[in-house]
Parts: sequence; C-alpha cells; structure tokens
Amino acid sequence: MADVRRIGLIGLGKMGLPMGRLMAARGFTVAGYDLRAEAIAAAAKLGIKSLPSPSAVAAASDLTIVVVGFDSDVEAALFGNDGVLAGAPRGAIVAVASTIAPGTMKDIGARAAGSGVRLVDIPLCRGEGAAEAGKLLIMGGGDKEAFEASRPAFAAFADAIYYLGPLGAGQVGKMVNNLILWACISADNEGLGLAAKLGVELGPLRQALVDSSAGNWALANEIWKYPMPWAEKDMGIVLKEADEARLSLPLCGVVKEVVKGLKIARGEGMPEAGG
Repeated sequence: MADVRRIGLIGLGKMGLPMGRLMAARGFTVAGYDLRAEAIAAAAKLGIKSLPSPSAVAAASDLTIVVVGFDSDVEAALFGNDGVLAGAPRGAIVAVASTIAPGTMKDIGARAAGSGVRLVDIPLCRGEGAAEAGKLLIMGGGDKEAFEASRPAFAAFADAIYYLGPLGAGQVGKMVNNLILWACISADNEGLGLAAKLGVELGPLRQALVDSSAGNWALANEIWKYPMPWAEKDMGIVLKEADEARLSLPLCGVVKEVVKGLKIARGEGMPEAGG
C-alpha cells in the first residue's frame, strides 16, 4: 500500500484547522476546503492550500478527512455535485471525523459501495484544546487496512488512537463516550449546586471530589466553564439510536433535559449547521 502523505481536510474550523497545522508540521502535504473566507485565510497562513471544492481536495489527496458539524453536512460534503466522492480516486481513503449517528455512518458506507473509496470513521474526543495541542483521542471504525495506513497522519493530532471494529464502530464509541460525559456533567452540576446551597466552599470540595470515588474527567477539568454547543446534538443521537434499537435508556432522556437546561441558563443556543 502506498504511503499516505497527501492529506485533504473538509472543514477548516476549530478542529480542522489545528489538525491541518499539526499534519503540515509533520511534513504532510495538506489541502483543504471551507465555505468561510476567514477560515481559508487562516489556513493559508499555516501552509494549508485551499482548493475550490471537496471534490478538488479529494482528487489531490491520499486521505481526505471530513470535519464538519452535522449528519447533513457530512452527507453534503461526500455526495454533493462537487463532493468528496466525485473526486476521490479509487483506493483513496476517506475518514469521517465528525460526530454523527452510527446509522448515518452505515448508510454512508452503503451509498459509497462500489466507488472504490475506503471509508473509516474517526470521531474525535477531548475537544478544541486537545486539537490545538495534538492530544485528541480517536475512536475508529471501518476498513482496518486503510485505518492503519492513515495512523501516521492521525498521530500528528491525536495521542490516543483506538480501532474498534467495522464501519460505524467509531461513532458508537463516541456516542457512548458522550452519554457518559454528559451524565457526569449533569451529576457534577447538581452535586456542586447542593454543596453551594449548604454553604461549602466549592474550590476545596472539587479538589477533594476529584481525588475521591466521585472523580471524573469533567469534574477534573471544570468542563462547565466552557461552551457546550454539541450537548443536545450528542444526546439526540443517543436517543435516536436507542429508539431504533428498541432499547430503553431512561437516564439518557433525563440527561438530555438537564444539559438543555444548563445551556438555556448559560444563554447558549444550538450550534449552527456546518459549525
């Protein structure tokens, strides 16, 4: 198998741009596409060449990574008139780094069958700070040979890379991660709120809890201090998949409403498509 050296990025936002910067710094040739002029300008300063369409990016790449916001954005990037699959040569690798429903990922695989493109899903964990630092975590699924061929490129922006199984397995892993994450955030919020009401100083208490059996990543990193644009989307994916699997997840429904309430209290709306 030929080395993966030419990388395409569809989406040059808060995740895609630092990923491109880190891959370029490792000696990969990086080209990208974004709808926003400011993203294209920022990419140019980092040595990332912008091309006029996803199709053009894919035609120039051994590996094309899609980093856009919603299921519909991923589908448009892949299957639009100037989409990735219109330009990707046979044998090229296409990696969906967006967090989308596992069912959507499997549908994409079915629609792309016969195209000669090798698909993997690599949803990203740990957020924007980790993207900047090159410390993302990847949960991967799909064509294993393609995944392993892409690992050196992935290692430029991720320091933990896990292959979980067939196409869609990565999205299942990210979905479960998000369910547990938002459940922890919900519990942290209620627990600390109770302590504050009862007059306990939260700084020392949080440190003690992190060091105790209640410790969790969200608590340790005070994640509630940061915007939570994808919370409702994440929980919506879990609930939809559970409905289709005929599985009851009562805690998930409660967590969705809790995180919605937290966002409302903070004045946050839903993220815009394509974000």
